Amino acid sequence: MLEIVLYARPGCHLCAEARTTVDTILAERRRAGLAAPSIVERDISTNAGWEREFFAEIPVVEVGDRRLTLAVSPRGLRRFLDDVLGTVRSD
Repeated sequence: MLEIVLYARPGCHLCAEARTTVDTILAERRRAGLAAPSIVERDISTNAGWEREFFAEIPVVEVGDRRLTLAVSPRGLRRFLDDVLGTVRSD
């Protein structure tokens, strides 16, 4: 199963909102019997490469080789996760 990677940094209110939105979407997906992978949060301030790459684009949500930058819209996050994870029941 794929992981959802959230690139964020401490004190970023948009990042906190993105995490809450992703958590909500995943809970809904679980209730519907859809794939709902775990979330791995990466603090960009702990890695110079991540900080250079993502500083102006956080929050960034990544699943496999797909990436959504400036992931602040609940509708956009839902569309992205449905597209990447699919909408077919996992049972």
